[in-house]
Amino acid sequence: MNRKQFGVLSLPVIVAALGYFVDIYDLLLFTIVKKPSMLAVGSTPLTLLADSTKVINWQMVGLLLGGIIWGVLGDKKGRLSVLFGSIILYSTANFITGFIQTVDQYAWCRFVAGLGLAGELGAGITLVSEMLPKERRGVGTSMVAAIGLSGCVLAYFTYQFTGHDWRLCYKIGGCLGILLLFLRISVVESGMFKMIKQTNVSRGNFFMFFTDVSRFKKYILAILIGLPTWYVIGILVNQSDRFAEAMFGSTTLDSGRSIMFAYVGISIGDITIGLVSQYFKSRKMALLIFYIICIICLFIFFSAFNNSNASMYFICAALGFSTGFWAIFITMGAEQFGTNLRATAATTIPNMVRGALPLINLMFLDLFQKNLHWPIIKSGITTGIIVMAITLVAYYFTKETFHKDLNYIEGETPLP
Repeated sequence: MNRKQFGVLSLPVIVAALGYFVDIYDLLLFTIVKKPSMLAVGSTPLTLLADSTKVINWQMVGLLLGGIIWGVLGDKKGRLSVLFGSIILYSTANFITGFIQTVDQYAWCRFVAGLGLAGELGAGITLVSEMLPKERRGVGTSMVAAIGLSGCVLAYFTYQFTGHDWRLCYKIGGCLGILLLFLRISVVESGMFKMIKQTNVSRGNFFMFFTDVSRFKKYILAILIGLPTWYVIGILVNQSDRFAEAMFGSTTLDSGRSIMFAYVGISIGDITIGLVSQYFKSRKMALLIFYIICIICLFIFFSAFNNSNASMYFICAALGFSTGFWAIFITMGAEQFGTNLRATAATTIPNMVRGALPLINLMFLDLFQKNLHWPIIKSGITTGIIVMAITLVAYYFTKETFHKDLNYIEGETPLP
């Protein structure tokens, strides 16, 4: 089937976008219902921070391990297999989360959900990238992310409209995933994967990223350029209530609302960066522009302009927009590698970034605040400087991928 007949709003793009929509609903729901749900399963105001950090860390570890598992399966069994399998797993886990009674049960359910959530975006981006011509794939993958990321908005308003019934919110998320399975029946497998499946080429070998110096360098750089997203979301936005109390004495800021505004910004940013990338015919130029916007927004976040709940919500939205490079960052990861490793790369790379959040939390919370006894503002600024410095160095050494033809096998000659 000729890839050029696929437009940016073709069925594969729509189905991948809706899959990511449900993915983000479930992934961010915990941060929205964190306080009431943790208190309901045995946390106290004194243990809330430690208990909620434990749950989110378990979810991120699940994403990290799941990224490897689903990535390998995506190259061995096909992109569609991952799209079906991952959504069944995380939908089931999220439905069960509606019945948990203890912090440990919460952590285990989020771990299993993380395993399932890990496969959704990478497989969808890989499928769309391989089906769209190179002139359109940046816009196509941006559409996937932009539509998908708005799932956070649905999660927030579902929580509001259900009367803050967090258990019902999890059950609704599980049901949404199962409904999506029926839509996926009409989606066909990637033609590139069908071609390579008929060969004896090694597919989905995760260790290939570490057996070649050039390939290993590409892989590590592809991970590091995405770090600012989860520093912004996982630290600044997720704990915006704590920053608000420290910066201007507010005890009424709703971090769930901050997350909702941030994801509205991210959705708009993902559409914008796709268009910017098309305009400049460059992924790197678009990425650099958004890095600069992100740095400016970080300065504003820690400045005297951030002095009220309203300003915090606005700045969180601006920060979200500035980190709306998630789709381009994953697309660049997919474009770096051949068809036999593409799903493994596109699925593991974003989940390695998500899995880095516990390490960033370790630095921000345990090293700076607990061990060095730094205040939260100083800890946040220092963490941000370190993350952005690492990212900019990785960006400098990353190669442009806009014009790259994806029809090739990693380490070998192009496919016929």
